[in-house]
Amino acid sequence: MKITVVYDNEVKRAGLRAGWGFSAFIENQEVPPILFDTGADSPTLLHNMKELNIDPTNIETIVISHAHGDHTGGLSEILKINESAHLFLPSSFRGVLPGRKVTIVEDTMEISTNIFSTGELEATEQSLALKTNKGIFVVTGCAHPAMSNILSAASKFGKVYGIAGGFHGFHDFKLFETLSLIYPCHCTQYKRQILDSFPSKASECGAGIVIQL
Repeated sequence: MKITVVYDNEVKRAGLRAGWGFSAFIENQEVPPILFDTGADSPTLLHNMKELNIDPTNIETIVISHAHGDHTGGLSEILKINESAHLFLPSSFRGVLPGRKVTIVEDTMEISTNIFSTGELEATEQSLALKTNKGIFVVTGCAHPAMSNILSAASKFGKVYGIAGGFHGFHDFKLFETLSLIYPCHCTQYKRQILDSFPSKASECGAGIVIQL
């Protein structure tokens, strides 16, 4: 399984564009790929997908973490290109056109083989828990429901060993002491402190990075 960051505030690969938002492309050999969030705008998202050789028509599943525009901005255009994608949306999400294949997520659930949702936490946001041979790897949008809640929900599927995504407002760094991989992305306010606190575990995030799990 691997994760490619498609959209982020920073760029780590030549030819890609940055934007305030987040999107990640998750590939699992056993099932079709999943797009997690869609960034803030479709031109940047689609440009980066093209540069990364990601065909939006091959995406069968789209998971939206929460309804903020920096995570949903590219969704409408993706759905014009790919009308058959199955959407997994938190119950607080509004505005999907009738006729779409939609699953409303409230509680923990399986999205695909070895890929789970934490459920919508605090009526706000869902994160993904990816089950690997090393344990659970968590992917967050902005982590609005509090990191402790997200890690607790993800741990229902196994021991959490890594995390990537936006860590909005997060500063309780001791929660990361048991993790092996840490990628602070997007809206993380204390990126430098996290990188400095965990030099052997934490890595910089940005559009174009690939995380092999």
